[in-house]
Amino acid sequence: MPELSEILVAERKSDFSSFEVPPQKVTLGVRLLTLVAIIVPLLGVMAAPFFVWGWGFGWTDLGLLLGMYTVSALGITIGFHRLFVHRSFETYVWIKFLWAIFGSMAIQGALFQWVGMHRRHHKFSDRPEDPHTPHHHGKGFLGLLKGFWHAHIGWFFNADPADFEHYIKDLKNIRSLRIANDLFPLWVALSLILPAVLGGIISSSWMGAWTGFIWGGLVRIFLVHHITWSVNSACHLWGMQPYHSDDESRNNIFFGILAMGEGWHNTHHAFPTSVRHGLSWWQIDTSYWVIRMMAFLGLAWNLKLPSKEAQRKERRITAKS
Repeated sequence: MPELSEILVAERKSDFSSFEVPPQKVTLGVRLLTLVAIIVPLLGVMAAPFFVWGWGFGWTDLGLLLGMYTVSALGITIGFHRLFVHRSFETYVWIKFLWAIFGSMAIQGALFQWVGMHRRHHKFSDRPEDPHTPHHHGKGFLGLLKGFWHAHIGWFFNADPADFEHYIKDLKNIRSLRIANDLFPLWVALSLILPAVLGGIISSSWMGAWTGFIWGGLVRIFLVHHITWSVNSACHLWGMQPYHSDDESRNNIFFGILAMGEGWHNTHHAFPTSVRHGLSWWQIDTSYWVIRMMAFLGLAWNLKLPSKEAQRKERRITAKS
């Protein structure tokens, strides 16, 4: 019988949580502009297949796009984030290795780099030391736009902080994870070659290989990057704050769905080690459903969830928007 134990998480004042400098308040206008800047490119990519259907995009390409998106996005949300950063559940070593591969295929950096940066983000959430906060980048409209750019993608080009090794000591002690981290270039190549090979085999043509590479490889990477990074930017600017979290993290229903449950970001910052981010029945959390299925199959255990008492204690009387 698979173990489905639910271990209560620590309160938000835990390993990676602290806050001192209040960020500049964001106006409704800036929030709306941020939303437009994120949604318009996504709508453009979603509309593109309809204009090239039949000669540059078909059912095989759609299947490769959705399949590769699901694998690599869950690799980030389940593997890199909930498993390796927050240790929200436990699983076998070989499954950890697979999740490390799937997360690497999203091409957002090697395992150790991603985990280290995200742990630092939680320690200094929305303080100046936070590696990808949209706040503290100058005053006025221009400063907020610079902050959005930094949180969304700009932080990716910054050098690792001097104390970076401090955040990944536990992972570096595991040989299989060191191997997975060092083989990052291989997983990057695999994420681009695999959809091309599958597209060519399924269609029995070089054209199928080329469109498979474009849609299952390049376009898929754009979507995974754009949606994942929107959790860093949009979900610290736009949405609701039902829980006390000592930062500007917000629940955003749009990215709660597209980012496999990661958009319930205020809930996550209130209960950082919780395996489930969408705590309400109506909050779609695809990543949690997959982990729950793993537990049902005996492939995951020690799932950590906040108690009802902890949720009541941290809930705001009136949710902030």
